[in-house]
Amino acid sequence: MIKTIAIAGKGGTGKTTVAALLIKYLVENRLGTVLAIDADPSTNLNLALGVPVYETVGDIREEALQEVQSGSSLGGMSKPDYLDLRIQQSLVEERGFDLLAMGRPEGPGCYCAANNMLRLSIDRLSKSYDYVVIDNEAGLEHLSRRTTRDVDLLLTVSDPTMRGIIAAGRTAKLIEELDTRVGDIWLIVNRVPGDGSGELKLAPELEQAIAENGLQLAGLIPEDPTVGEYDAKGLPLIELPPEAPVRRAVEEIIKSLDGFL
Repeated sequence: MIKTIAIAGKGGTGKTTVAALLIKYLVENRLGTVLAIDADPSTNLNLALGVPVYETVGDIREEALQEVQSGSSLGGMSKPDYLDLRIQQSLVEERGFDLLAMGRPEGPGCYCAANNMLRLSIDRLSKSYDYVVIDNEAGLEHLSRRTTRDVDLLLTVSDPTMRGIIAAGRTAKLIEELDTRVGDIWLIVNRVPGDGSGELKLAPELEQAIAENGLQLAGLIPEDPTVGEYDAKGLPLIELPPEAPVRRAVEEIIKSLDGFL
């Protein structure tokens, strides 16, 4: 049975870090084959995973639209078969996981038919994996347009600020308005400062905001300067050492959600 996990949150909260370390955990512990989908137009997940991206689904969509508008025969193939082939060609295949980058948002014009065919193509592709991990953009565009699968587990990532918690709450409410099935929704708060003793604790105001927004807290991730150092040097975050605080925290959160994985 395929399990789809989506990571969402406002920009700069560290959701790509969480997505990359989740993929690392699934691969390292041999829990199954993984399809990673970078649904953020900025396309940063490949950098965190240390793999190249040469082509995105957005590129394929524009290419297919131009081919149809120009009257091209698409190599004598039907549109669904053509999109299936092109998505397979854009797939970045790595040991333990494959990566599909959604890429740029839509340009002018009607994309309803193209998006529907893309969703079906991605659904067919996803059936070859045990896990699908989606690094979403803040607006959940690909979920709202249903160009990605329904979701079994949604992890919303926030920083330890009131704005971040409120944004996470809005994300959870937005999901309820979409024609997309979502199972469990959990909150992860990233970059939480220690209290001097090494224990992580949120301000009472933030704890109250979490409760008022109906969010379930999965865990806290500490501030970790190692992440900034790796980003500055362009090093893949999946190469963070096992003792790195952020990696240890993410792994503990994943283990606490083991029943969902």
